[in-house]
Amino acid sequence: MPGSERDDEVDLLIDAWSQRLPGVDLTPLDVMSRLRRVAARLSRLRAGAFRVARLAAWEFDVLAALRRADPPHQLSPAQLIEATMTSSAGMSARLASLMERGLIERERNPRDGRSVLVRLTDEGAARVDSAMRELARREEEALAPLGDRERAALVHLLRLLMTDGPDARS
Repeated sequence: MPGSERDDEVDLLIDAWSQRLPGVDLTPLDVMSRLRRVAARLSRLRAGAFRVARLAAWEFDVLAALRRADPPHQLSPAQLIEATMTSSAGMSARLASLMERGLIERERNPRDGRSVLVRLTDEGAARVDSAMRELARREEEALAPLGDRERAALVHLLRLLMTDGPDARS
C-alpha cells in the first residue's frame, strides 16, 4: 500500500484477520473487500437515482431493457427474462405491476397469436429516461476523483475480473 494513503476499514479488517489466521494470504481481500464496498455504494447510488424517477431498481431494469430495444420499444417476456436475469414467475409479477402503473402495455404478438409482446408506454419511457439521466449524473460525480487514464485502467481491470472464473457457477 502506498505510504501516502491512510489505513481504511479494509486495511483494519485485514490486520485483524492476519492476527487470527497468520498463515493465510489475505491479500485478495485488499481488492475484493473494497469491490464489495464499492458495489454497496453503487447500489445505494442507483437506488437514489431511481427514486428520483419514482422507480425501484427492478422496475428500472425492465424498463431500461425495453427502452434499449429499437422502436416501438417492445420485447417478448422471454427476451426480458434474459435481459434482466429474472425468473419466469418473477417476470410475470413484475410485468403485472408495471402494467398496473401504466409504464408498459402488453399486446398480442402479430406473428404468433399465442404469445404477447411487452411495449414501453410514453410514461414508462419518460421515467426510465429521467432515471438514466440522474444515474449518469450521480455516477459521474462518484467517479470525479479519477482522471481519464485511471478510469480506463479501472475499466480494463474490471473487465478482467468479470470473466468467468472457478467460482462463477456458484
